[in-house]
Amino acid sequence: MNSRRGFLAGLGAFSGMTCIGCGMRRASAQQAARRETSIAGQRVRTVDIHCHCVIPEVMPLLAGTPMESRAAATIKSSQNNPPVEARIKEMDATGIDVEALSINAWWYGANRDLARRIIDLQNEKLMQMCKAAPDRFVAFATVSLQFPELAAEQLEIGMKQMGLRGAAIGGTVNGEELSHERFDPFWKKAEELQALLFMHPQDSADVTGVAARVKGNGGLANVIGNPLETTIAISHLIFEGTLDKFPNLKIGFAHGGGFLPSYAARMDNGCGRVARDCPGPVLKKKPSEYLRQLYFDSLIFTPEALRHLVAEVGAGQIMIGTDYNFGWVKDPVGHVLSTPGLSDAERAAILGGTAARLLRL
Repeated sequence: MNSRRGFLAGLGAFSGMTCIGCGMRRASAQQAARRETSIAGQRVRTVDIHCHCVIPEVMPLLAGTPMESRAAATIKSSQNNPPVEARIKEMDATGIDVEALSINAWWYGANRDLARRIIDLQNEKLMQMCKAAPDRFVAFATVSLQFPELAAEQLEIGMKQMGLRGAAIGGTVNGEELSHERFDPFWKKAEELQALLFMHPQDSADVTGVAARVKGNGGLANVIGNPLETTIAISHLIFEGTLDKFPNLKIGFAHGGGFLPSYAARMDNGCGRVARDCPGPVLKKKPSEYLRQLYFDSLIFTPEALRHLVAEVGAGQIMIGTDYNFGWVKDPVGHVLSTPGLSDAERAAILGGTAARLLRL
């Protein structure tokens, strides 16, 4: 067991790194009680699949590059760097036992040499944090997806040599859809490793072409843009045949998969209505059926929304996602427990069973 003192001592080796959702085992009697979750009298280990980190040590690598200002805004933001103790307290209070840490991709514009150095440093720091408290968090590798063969190599090294549990990826690469065949080497390696990939949108208003229409009140670039980017990304993976070529891919999507699971039947009817819209490839099953081979987080706010997502994709395809530290949810465990119509086994799968299997906890 890692004590508080031992864990903080371990942080000394990489003190500049900040985990938006990091946690540790709590040993002090002075600390508040850790919330534990049980179903039918059985303790359930809860796993948060959507929890961000930043790596401040990467900033010197970016000096003078076009990525410097963007990375600095993300890494130096107080929202992205909450005190570790505050996050630990909240993690225990909300009943999250394990967090799968990820870093949103901002490095897809880097050249090959710089991209390799960025990824090597980030993955090393992620590995160190996982080793410091292996019972409380795991991490997704970062990869240079703009160079698919290099990304495949980084994924394999991250999983086989560093103990990372898959990879975090963006929804596009410099505006290019991931269904393009040039990304096949990465998909092939991910399928071979049975890696869980966690896709999170970035630059969503720009890459979806709605930037001019989401200005003004309401935070629409996020509220509409992020789920829209995910909706488009999944649709291309389905209709361009990527999921037929790599049927055993394990891809998880943030924000409940965007808008697609709520309107999936329209995909099934589109090609039949106007055949010229679907010249190929010919899919092996109905478009909506591919949703049941994908994974989604639970960040959709209401019990009814989660109930509907379960009806569309199956309870075994859903995992807790909090998007910490962005204030979207207050009680992620209660959200699952209060959703109507779920069996005990389905609740246990969403709370942590599915994530534990995919992350090999």
